[in-house]
Amino acid sequence: MPKNNNKKRFEVQEHETIGQCLDRMKKEGYLPVRRAEEPVFREETKNGEKVMEPVSKRIVFHAVKE
Repeated sequence: MPKNNNKKRFEVQEHETIGQCLDRMKKEGYLPVRRAEEPVFREETKNGEKVMEPVSKRIVFHAVKE
């Protein structure tokens, strides 16, 4: 069964604005359909236990082919 190539995820890069990411999507022929903010965690050891600490977030757009 062929994979559906009409969907793609675009992540806002470290030194990129949301507008620049949307422009990049448009150049590739995609339209955003959903925006998601995903947390980024760092594993730390506190009192002998491993703890996941949130350190930042990443913005990801789900897009479909025009």
